[in-house]
Amino acid sequence: MAGFGFTPDDPNDPDNSGNPDFEAMMRQMQEQMKAQFEQLGINPAGFVNPFTTLFSQFGKANSGANGKAEVLSIATARDTATKFIKVQGLKPLGTKDVSVVENAFEISELWLNEATAFPASTHAPVAVSRMDWVLETMPGWHKTIEPLAAGLSSAISDLMDQAMNAQAADPEQGQPPIEMITAMLRSFIGTMIATQLGQSIGTLATSVTGAHDVGLPLLDPARAIVIPENIENWAVDLEIAKSEVFIFHALREGAVARLFAHNPWLVSYIQSAVVEYGKGIHIDIDAIQRQAQEAFEGMQANMPEGAGEGEAISFALDNGIFTPEESPAQKSALLKLETVLALIDGWSDEVVSLAAGDRIPSIEQLRESHRRRRASSSPAQQLFSSMLGLQVSPKLTREASAFWKKIREVKSVGERDQIWSGLLPTADDLLDPEKFLTSTSIPDDLSGLL
Repeated sequence: MAGFGFTPDDPNDPDNSGNPDFEAMMRQMQEQMKAQFEQLGINPAGFVNPFTTLFSQFGKANSGANGKAEVLSIATARDTATKFIKVQGLKPLGTKDVSVVENAFEISELWLNEATAFPASTHAPVAVSRMDWVLETMPGWHKTIEPLAAGLSSAISDLMDQAMNAQAADPEQGQPPIEMITAMLRSFIGTMIATQLGQSIGTLATSVTGAHDVGLPLLDPARAIVIPENIENWAVDLEIAKSEVFIFHALREGAVARLFAHNPWLVSYIQSAVVEYGKGIHIDIDAIQRQAQEAFEGMQANMPEGAGEGEAISFALDNGIFTPEESPAQKSALLKLETVLALIDGWSDEVVSLAAGDRIPSIEQLRESHRRRRASSSPAQQLFSSMLGLQVSPKLTREASAFWKKIREVKSVGERDQIWSGLLPTADDLLDPEKFLTSTSIPDDLSGLL
């Protein structure tokens, strides 16, 4: 195969037209995805006939609201994540786990009452297993990531319209049926993202310590839950009393749960940043054709010896044939999301430090350990770097923590927390807290403004 065409007398090109066999390409992609699902122990039902799947999805996507196809399959994401957890091995909660967590939250909730103006949630904090964490947080993950799948689906639809309009204007131009490629991508894009999301969630479940360790509003209503098994692993090699480690994580989880519970607009703010990014997804048809041509021309030279055509197609896709370009609006949305995640992480760090005070002798060691882990493998960074290319800077989180501490020292705990109900600080504001306060404060004497 050279470019989009076949070589003369190619057995896969029965009419010797020089155009590719798109049915074969789709079948190869189908088999690749089925193999990936089977490796995870997932039943690949529904992928029996690529054309049946393709055109049924295409018809649903172009029908009325009642027949609209699901953009991002929550069932696929959940199935992938749970299969991943089972492969890692399931450890049920023990009575001791529940008791340790209850004691940690009993102490931490009292301390948080002194460190934040936000009252405790009416929902009692609980201990959960890794599997429970996946099931509890999955609806939140789906709501957060679904706009990305919708954005990609919309971009594919736009691309399809462009291709069909171009071929309708010049049906004899002899170009390959680009609408087949775009329809194929549209059909599989939701499943691919759902599978990737499920794998990411399954991976996170083995390391996160609670529902809000990621810094995202994953539970509705917001409430505190922790994973004792992961906290135990987190404490390995620290040489710190486990009671202190559990209280530390209970403080962090409880603080962020209070923040989300009493600032519902913040949930919408985070969601809007992801939606803005998703809406900005645009695929340049000329760039796709150019990238595809170059990739297919060079794939045989770059692929390992003996690789089949299906592997070559996989190789080409993995190397970004259909990678959309990031727009200025998307970059702005990513900065918005990065900043608010840093503000949440920095605020919780400041609240935990204040709440612990001298009560936890190893609090500074715990905070530093948490920062180091965040710098190397932040849960939010793991997820968003693969899906959005977002890198949450540890430096920005440190600046956010210092910002919140300074606000509290200059003003009070109440006025620090009051900022969440107004205009949020920007990345630049974090460097000068007092200037931020001056710019957002209303002077006592307004006569000078008249």
